Amino acid sequence: MAPFATVFLGSILPLVAGGPQLTSAPHGHVLTNVNVWSPDSRWIVYDVRGPGGEFDGARIERVEVASGRVETLYQAAHGARCGVVTYHPRRDQVVFILGPEHPTPEWTYGLSRRRGFLVEPGLPGQGRGLDAMTYAPPFVPGALRGGSHVHVFHPGGDALSFTYDDEVLARLGDSGEHDRNQRNVAVAVPVPGGVRVPRSHPRNHDGGWFAVVVTRTVNRPRPGSDEISRAYEEGWLPDRDGRRRLAFLGNVTAPDGREHAEVFVVELPPDLTRAGAEPLEGTATRRPAPPAGTGQRRLTFLGGDSPRGVAPAPRHWLRASPVDGTIAFLRLDAAGQAQLWTVPPDGGAPRPLTRGPAGVSSAFTWSPDGRRLAHVMDGSVCVTDAATGATTRLTPRAAGADGPEALACVFSPDGRRIAYTRRVAGPAGTHAQVFVVAAP
Repeated sequence: MAPFATVFLGSILPLVAGGPQLTSAPHGHVLTNVNVWSPDSRWIVYDVRGPGGEFDGARIERVEVASGRVETLYQAAHGARCGVVTYHPRRDQVVFILGPEHPTPEWTYGLSRRRGFLVEPGLPGQGRGLDAMTYAPPFVPGALRGGSHVHVFHPGGDALSFTYDDEVLARLGDSGEHDRNQRNVAVAVPVPGGVRVPRSHPRNHDGGWFAVVVTRTVNRPRPGSDEISRAYEEGWLPDRDGRRRLAFLGNVTAPDGREHAEVFVVELPPDLTRAGAEPLEGTATRRPAPPAGTGQRRLTFLGGDSPRGVAPAPRHWLRASPVDGTIAFLRLDAAGQAQLWTVPPDGGAPRPLTRGPAGVSSAFTWSPDGRRLAHVMDGSVCVTDAATGATTRLTPRAAGADGPEALACVFSPDGRRIAYTRRVAGPAGTHAQVFVVAAP
């Protein structure tokens, strides 16, 4: 791999246009990092939070881009919190995290105590649970035992991916010979009649989709191996030979014992309900196992260079070109700035794409034609050409807290606009609001 100093990675070009503010409210609005637009590019969906941005909201809303009209899609009840909402790619349907109703000091919202929830805007306030959970034996195939997070539909709309934390293993702690609670990637598919679970725990609940863990982690990865201790920040790849695939970050251990993230791919079998040698539902001491025929492989080997691995910040999710599956990720340069890199989905040398002196400072998305990536850089919403690395500034530069937030820069399905948030001062304080900018 060539040194950073000798590789041409592009430059920031002049400002093209600004963008209008869509929402104005005495509370914060949070966009998920992908799939916030309705399939017809008419609406943007978001969750409502307090000024600090913590997961403390109880409402899912959407705003009509042309008019600024706001609709409430879901209002949580009984002390529950909701957020991190995404759209179905083909239907008027959204999915989001729903925390526990009637929380208690012993059972509050947490990484391993949350679930997915589906709502159709035509039926506001109504909805159904995505993933079944059973927190005590007997465990049930198709049900998990913890919490799910950032639910993203497969481009075909017939599957959902999310990250998963296991409550049963979390209770056991990190000592002993049992499996540890380690973040994994899971997938759910709809099944007739859904998944029903016994009432062996007061927090058990049924779900409409069959959910399985699809990645494999180990308690103590062998140094220098492809074993991982954590799987997270996944993104769908285009199908290959009719099989669904996901890219994700996996934490490996280098020969010197230090941990860092690399890019992995998991290929899913056609039938996610068939167990392999280990039970899909897990046991009281073992995490749920992937279905039979699941294949996990490593794509990048960045640990031998410095800085090592995929950039830990800003937080970002692997995103693949909808055209050829090229996977984009962030990596720190010699100056400590996060830059866009890409890697082919079937393996090959990673390629550096940007070299902005300020670095990329947000999550990112691809345009529908696979030609550009939208992100924040140097206090502006920008697009970077995926072939040349040339970066174009779309909004005026704004320093610090006045600039676009790092959470999301999301292309619309028609490729014409990008949604993002930035903080705006008002009579009730400063809150994040939704903006859009044209993508020329």
